[in-house]
Amino acid sequence: MKIELDKELFKVVPDLKLGINHYTKITVSESPQMLKGRLQLFQEQLFFELEKKPFTDFPNLQAWRTVWKAFGADPNRYRPSAEALFRRIKKQNYLQPFHSAVDLNTFFSLQYEIPAGIYDLNKIVGNAYFTIGGEEEGYDGLNGRFNSLNNILLLRDDCSPFGSPFVDSVRTAVTQETTAALHVLFIRPSMAKEEALKLTSACGNMFTSISGGEFSSFVLSAEQPSIVLK
Repeated sequence: MKIELDKELFKVVPDLKLGINHYTKITVSESPQMLKGRLQLFQEQLFFELEKKPFTDFPNLQAWRTVWKAFGADPNRYRPSAEALFRRIKKQNYLQPFHSAVDLNTFFSLQYEIPAGIYDLNKIVGNAYFTIGGEEEGYDGLNGRFNSLNNILLLRDDCSPFGSPFVDSVRTAVTQETTAALHVLFIRPSMAKEEALKLTSACGNMFTSISGGEFSSFVLSAEQPSIVLK
């Protein structure tokens, strides 16, 4: 499978970069108590932090609002997923455990203040391609409704769009039957590539320490806009 960033994206956001983890031989199951407790504690701590700090004091959240605006989307109407999580926690509407893959993805998104998505590789058709959505593009999302992706960065395969830093689709959702997955971390553009790879690898290490299996880490950027998964 080839994963590629549309080169046109770099004309708008030259430093755009995405962390990619390719997981194989994983086991998705109910999260261990350690992960459930850590995720709950992190949300409680973040709630108290959000009582003292405005959203503008979180640089990674602001960076993705800037990306949103650069591509022509309204971040106040269609919020980047990390900011949506933070706003939910500010209301003490904490996320409940789902399964190990989703809970880890949520934890990474909160910890690093970035959008993140995880997709079942066996549900992806052909190659994967990052680009900007058009007026007619969208999908049924994990939020329970149809989501328009006009002017929003999206991930599509040879069939249709299936992921974005806004909300992910039902079609490629990871389940407890998933054994191979594509994990995408929407890195803050200003982060150095070496630091981005370190962050991506750290997520891969934690993910496989809980879900088993193996992983390979990559960073897509203007210097390396595509990779081939083997």
